[in-house]
Amino acid sequence: MSGDFDFLVGRWDVANRRLTRRHVGSDDWDEFPATMLAHRFFDGSGSFDEMTCPTRGFSGATVRIFDPVSAQWSIYWMHSRRGLLELPPVVGGFTHGVGTFYADDNDEGRPIRCRFVWSGITAISCRWEQAFSTDDGANWETNWVMEFSRAG
Repeated sequence: MSGDFDFLVGRWDVANRRLTRRHVGSDDWDEFPATMLAHRFFDGSGSFDEMTCPTRGFSGATVRIFDPVSAQWSIYWMHSRRGLLELPPVVGGFTHGVGTFYADDNDEGRPIRCRFVWSGITAISCRWEQAFSTDDGANWETNWVMEFSRAG
């Protein structure tokens, strides 16, 4: 519903863990810090954030927009090194305080199902994770986790 991402408004410190290699059963994680600033717009039906990763030399931005007809969110990602709005968006919503969003996409030349999950949402912390499935959702490999702590 509109306002689902209001919890994200403000400044955050972000601990990132990203798999160094996907689709090979790797357990080698790259860990790096980031900071993020999030805003709301359209009276809570839109959300925008920019995340800066100083030790990796890139930034990312996310635009989230709520469709009142389907009652679902579409989430779009942008990466400073690529300079484009990445498609397709992940689409979904929140149930019992957990947000789950899906898209069919390609990764490293293979078709995948992508899943974002927002969970553990409190006033001072939350968690986001990305997972890919190469078997239409029967099995998932989590490849990026962000642990958010309210800054300041």
